[in-house]
Amino acid sequence: MTARRRTRIRIESAIALLAAFLGLLTMVWKDWIEVVFRVDPDGHSGAAEAGVVLGLFGLELLLGSVAGFERHRARAAAAQS
Repeated sequence: MTARRRTRIRIESAIALLAAFLGLLTMVWKDWIEVVFRVDPDGHSGAAEAGVVLGLFGLELLLGSVAGFERHRARAAAAQS
């Protein structure tokens, strides 16, 4: 496995983990967006938070899948060598 491919897998995995963490944080602490960014985009209805959770979990699934695919592809290439 090349250093570039290993770095790419690590970056994709790290972003996937960050997205999962932020998604879980949003599910547990619903007002963190308002507290951190000092804006209230949805008037405390929770719609913005629900959108963030769905978007972050989608990103986590996508990047986790891509990292897994890259890892599988690297192992298959190493086995053929």
